[in-house]
Amino acid sequence: MELVFNAGPVVKLVLLILVYFSLVSWAIIFYKVSIIQRAIKDSDRFLDFFWTKKRFDLVGQGIKEFSNSPIANLFREGYHEMLQMKKKGSEQGESQADFSLRMDMTEMVGRALRRATTQETHRLEKYLTFLATTGSTAPFIGLFGTVWGIMDAFHGIGQTGSASLAVVAPGISEALIATAIGLAAAIPAVMGYNHFLNKVNVLIGEMDNFSQEFLNIVERMERVK
Repeated sequence: MELVFNAGPVVKLVLLILVYFSLVSWAIIFYKVSIIQRAIKDSDRFLDFFWTKKRFDLVGQGIKEFSNSPIANLFREGYHEMLQMKKKGSEQGESQADFSLRMDMTEMVGRALRRATTQETHRLEKYLTFLATTGSTAPFIGLFGTVWGIMDAFHGIGQTGSASLAVVAPGISEALIATAIGLAAAIPAVMGYNHFLNKVNVLIGEMDNFSQEFLNIVERMERVK
Protein backbone atom coordinates (compact mmCIF):
# COMPACT_ATOMS: atom_id res chain seq x y z
CA MET A 1 0.00 0.00 0.00
CA GLU A 2 2.92 2.29 0.67
CA LEU A 3 3.86 2.09 -3.01
CA VAL A 4 0.37 3.17 -4.01
CA PHE A 5 0.28 6.12 -1.60
CA ASN A 6 3.72 7.27 -2.73
CA ALA A 7 2.84 7.11 -6.43
CA GLY A 8 2.30 10.24 -8.50
CA PRO A 9 -1.19 11.65 -9.25
CA VAL A 10 -1.34 10.21 -12.77
CA VAL A 11 -0.36 6.74 -11.57
CA LYS A 12 -2.89 6.99 -8.74
CA LEU A 13 -5.61 7.90 -11.26
CA VAL A 14 -4.63 4.92 -13.39
CA LEU A 15 -4.78 2.66 -10.34
CA LEU A 16 -8.25 3.96 -9.43
CA ILE A 17 -9.47 3.25 -12.96
CA LEU A 18 -8.04 -0.26 -12.84
CA VAL A 19 -9.56 -0.94 -9.42
CA TYR A 20 -12.93 0.21 -10.77
CA PHE A 21 -12.59 -2.12 -13.78
CA SER A 22 -11.61 -4.98 -11.50
CA LEU A 23 -14.45 -4.51 -9.00
CA VAL A 24 -17.09 -4.19 -11.73
CA SER A 25 -15.66 -7.23 -13.53
CA TRP A 26 -15.86 -9.37 -10.40
CA ALA A 27 -19.43 -8.17 -9.76
CA ILE A 28 -20.35 -9.14 -13.34
CA ILE A 29 -18.63 -12.52 -12.98
CA PHE A 30 -20.59 -13.40 -9.83
CA TYR A 31 -23.82 -12.12 -11.41
CA LYS A 32 -23.29 -14.09 -14.64
CA VAL A 33 -22.42 -17.25 -12.73
CA SER A 34 -25.82 -17.06 -11.06
CA ILE A 35 -27.73 -16.17 -14.24
CA ILE A 36 -26.07 -18.72 -16.51
CA GLN A 37 -26.28 -21.56 -14.00
CA ARG A 38 -29.99 -20.95 -13.45
CA ALA A 39 -30.57 -20.68 -17.22
CA ILE A 40 -28.84 -24.02 -17.85
CA LYS A 41 -30.53 -25.78 -14.94
CA ASP A 42 -34.03 -24.52 -15.78
CA SER A 43 -33.53 -25.24 -19.51
CA ASP A 44 -32.60 -28.85 -18.79
CA ARG A 45 -35.61 -29.19 -16.51
CA PHE A 46 -37.89 -27.55 -19.06
CA LEU A 47 -36.76 -29.80 -21.92
CA ASP A 48 -37.45 -32.88 -19.78
CA PHE A 49 -40.85 -31.42 -18.90
CA PHE A 50 -41.61 -30.46 -22.52
CA TRP A 51 -40.89 -33.87 -24.01
CA THR A 52 -42.91 -35.71 -21.35
CA LYS A 53 -46.01 -33.72 -22.31
CA LYS A 54 -47.92 -34.41 -25.50
CA ARG A 55 -49.90 -31.18 -25.68
CA PHE A 56 -48.76 -27.59 -25.88
CA ASP A 57 -51.52 -26.42 -23.52
CA LEU A 58 -50.20 -28.73 -20.77
CA VAL A 59 -46.70 -27.36 -21.28
CA GLY A 60 -48.08 -23.82 -21.18
CA GLN A 61 -49.79 -24.50 -17.84
CA GLY A 62 -46.54 -25.52 -16.15
CA ILE A 63 -44.17 -23.07 -17.78
CA LYS A 64 -44.09 -20.66 -14.82
CA GLU A 65 -41.77 -23.08 -13.01
CA PHE A 66 -39.05 -22.39 -15.61
CA SER A 67 -38.89 -18.60 -15.60
CA ASN A 68 -35.07 -18.58 -15.85
CA SER A 69 -34.96 -20.81 -18.91
CA PRO A 70 -34.41 -19.05 -22.27
CA ILE A 71 -35.84 -22.13 -24.02
CA ALA A 72 -39.02 -21.91 -21.95
CA ASN A 73 -39.29 -18.25 -22.97
CA LEU A 74 -39.00 -19.34 -26.61
CA PHE A 75 -41.85 -21.78 -26.11
CA ARG A 76 -43.94 -19.07 -24.42
CA GLU A 77 -43.49 -16.70 -27.36
CA GLY A 78 -44.06 -19.37 -30.01
CA TYR A 79 -47.11 -20.80 -28.27
CA HIS A 80 -48.56 -17.32 -27.72
CA GLU A 81 -48.12 -16.55 -31.43
CA MET A 82 -49.75 -19.84 -32.35
CA LEU A 83 -52.76 -19.11 -30.15
CA GLN A 84 -53.07 -15.66 -31.69
CA MET A 85 -53.08 -17.13 -35.19
CA LYS A 86 -55.68 -19.73 -34.22
CA LYS A 87 -57.85 -17.01 -32.73
CA LYS A 88 -57.49 -15.04 -35.93
CA GLY A 89 -58.47 -18.10 -37.97
CA SER A 90 -61.55 -18.78 -35.84
CA GLU A 91 -62.63 -15.14 -36.11
CA GLN A 92 -62.40 -15.39 -39.90
CA GLY A 93 -64.51 -18.53 -39.94
CA GLU A 94 -63.66 -22.10 -40.80
CA SER A 95 -64.09 -21.55 -44.52
CA GLN A 96 -61.22 -19.07 -44.51
CA ALA A 97 -58.90 -21.17 -42.38
CA ASP A 98 -57.32 -22.43 -45.55
CA PHE A 99 -53.86 -23.46 -46.61
CA SER A 100 -52.55 -19.89 -46.84
CA LEU A 101 -53.48 -19.28 -43.20
CA ARG A 102 -51.68 -22.43 -42.15
CA MET A 103 -48.60 -21.26 -44.00
CA ASP A 104 -48.94 -17.92 -42.21
CA MET A 105 -49.02 -19.67 -38.86
CA THR A 106 -45.76 -21.52 -39.45
CA GLU A 107 -44.12 -18.36 -40.73
CA MET A 108 -45.39 -16.18 -37.88
CA VAL A 109 -44.44 -18.72 -35.22
CA GLY A 110 -40.99 -18.94 -36.80
CA ARG A 111 -40.65 -15.16 -36.63
CA ALA A 112 -41.75 -15.14 -32.98
CA LEU A 113 -39.16 -17.81 -32.17
CA ARG A 114 -36.39 -15.92 -33.95
CA ARG A 115 -37.38 -12.71 -32.18
CA ALA A 116 -37.40 -14.49 -28.81
CA THR A 117 -34.03 -16.10 -29.56
CA THR A 118 -32.53 -12.68 -30.27
CA GLN A 119 -33.96 -11.24 -27.04
CA GLU A 120 -32.74 -14.17 -24.96
CA THR A 121 -29.30 -14.04 -26.58
CA HIS A 122 -29.00 -10.33 -25.72
CA ARG A 123 -30.09 -11.08 -22.14
CA LEU A 124 -27.54 -13.86 -21.76
CA GLU A 125 -24.74 -11.81 -23.31
CA LYS A 126 -25.52 -8.73 -21.21
CA TYR A 127 -22.41 -7.21 -19.56
CA LEU A 128 -20.03 -9.60 -21.37
CA THR A 129 -18.86 -6.64 -23.44
CA PHE A 130 -17.54 -5.02 -20.27
CA LEU A 131 -15.50 -8.13 -19.46
CA ALA A 132 -14.10 -8.16 -22.99
CA THR A 133 -13.24 -4.44 -22.75
CA THR A 134 -11.55 -4.92 -19.38
CA GLY A 135 -9.58 -7.90 -20.64
CA SER A 136 -8.31 -6.06 -23.70
CA THR A 137 -7.68 -2.58 -22.27
CA ALA A 138 -6.66 -3.04 -18.60
CA PRO A 139 -3.11 -4.26 -19.42
CA PHE A 140 -2.54 -1.24 -21.68
CA ILE A 141 -3.96 1.16 -19.07
CA GLY A 142 -1.62 -0.41 -16.51
CA LEU A 143 1.26 -0.15 -18.95
CA PHE A 144 0.48 3.53 -19.45
CA GLY A 145 0.66 4.03 -15.67
CA THR A 146 3.98 2.20 -15.58
CA VAL A 147 5.47 4.25 -18.41
CA TRP A 148 4.29 7.46 -16.79
CA GLY A 149 5.71 6.38 -13.43
CA ILE A 150 9.09 5.52 -14.97
CA MET A 151 9.13 8.90 -16.68
CA ASP A 152 8.60 10.48 -13.26
CA ALA A 153 11.40 8.32 -11.83
CA PHE A 154 13.83 9.45 -14.53
CA HIS A 155 12.74 13.03 -13.94
CA GLY A 156 13.64 12.55 -10.28
CA ILE A 157 17.01 11.13 -11.26
CA GLY A 158 17.65 14.22 -13.36
CA GLN A 159 16.78 16.51 -10.48
CA THR A 160 18.88 14.66 -7.87
CA GLY A 161 21.73 13.96 -10.26
CA SER A 162 22.06 10.45 -8.89
CA ALA A 163 21.24 7.20 -10.72
CA SER A 164 21.94 4.87 -7.84
CA LEU A 165 19.63 1.91 -7.22
CA ALA A 166 18.43 3.49 -3.99
CA VAL A 167 17.14 6.49 -5.95
CA VAL A 168 15.76 4.62 -8.99
CA ALA A 169 14.17 1.57 -7.35
CA PRO A 170 11.28 3.23 -5.42
CA GLY A 171 10.01 5.12 -8.46
CA ILE A 172 10.17 2.08 -10.74
CA SER A 173 8.45 -0.09 -8.13
CA GLU A 174 5.63 2.44 -7.84
CA ALA A 175 5.30 2.42 -11.62
CA LEU A 176 5.34 -1.36 -12.05
CA ILE A 177 2.46 -1.81 -9.63
CA ALA A 178 0.19 -0.26 -12.29
CA THR A 179 1.07 -3.07 -14.71
CA ALA A 180 0.50 -5.67 -11.99
CA ILE A 181 -2.95 -4.31 -11.13
CA GLY A 182 -3.76 -4.03 -14.83
CA LEU A 183 -3.00 -7.71 -15.30
CA ALA A 184 -4.90 -8.58 -12.11
CA ALA A 185 -7.97 -6.85 -13.56
CA ALA A 186 -7.57 -8.27 -17.08
CA ILE A 187 -6.91 -11.96 -16.37
CA PRO A 188 -10.16 -12.76 -14.50
CA ALA A 189 -12.12 -10.68 -17.02
CA VAL A 190 -10.70 -12.62 -19.98
CA MET A 191 -11.23 -15.98 -18.28
CA GLY A 192 -14.79 -15.01 -17.28
CA TYR A 193 -15.60 -13.72 -20.77
CA ASN A 194 -14.39 -16.89 -22.49
CA HIS A 195 -16.17 -19.12 -19.98
CA PHE A 196 -19.51 -17.32 -20.19
CA LEU A 197 -19.33 -16.93 -23.98
CA ASN A 198 -18.89 -20.69 -24.30
CA LYS A 199 -21.90 -21.32 -22.02
CA VAL A 200 -24.02 -18.78 -23.92
CA ASN A 201 -23.11 -20.35 -27.27
CA VAL A 202 -24.22 -23.75 -25.96
CA LEU A 203 -27.55 -22.24 -24.88
CA ILE A 204 -27.95 -20.50 -28.26
CA GLY A 205 -27.40 -23.85 -29.97
CA GLU A 206 -30.05 -25.45 -27.74
CA MET A 207 -32.46 -22.59 -28.50
CA ASP A 208 -31.93 -23.07 -32.25
CA ASN A 209 -32.53 -26.81 -31.95
CA PHE A 210 -35.65 -26.27 -29.88
CA SER A 211 -37.00 -23.68 -32.34
CA GLN A 212 -36.59 -26.13 -35.20
CA GLU A 213 -38.29 -28.92 -33.23
CA PHE A 214 -41.11 -26.54 -32.27
CA LEU A 215 -41.67 -25.54 -35.90
CA ASN A 216 -41.63 -29.18 -37.01
CA ILE A 217 -44.35 -29.96 -34.47
CA VAL A 218 -46.43 -26.96 -35.61
CA GLU A 219 -46.10 -28.05 -39.26
CA ARG A 220 -47.16 -31.61 -38.42
CA MET A 221 -50.14 -30.29 -36.44
CA GLU A 222 -51.22 -28.15 -39.37
CA ARG A 223 -50.68 -30.96 -41.85
CA VAL A 224 -53.04 -33.38 -40.10
CA LYS A 225 -55.91 -30.85 -39.95
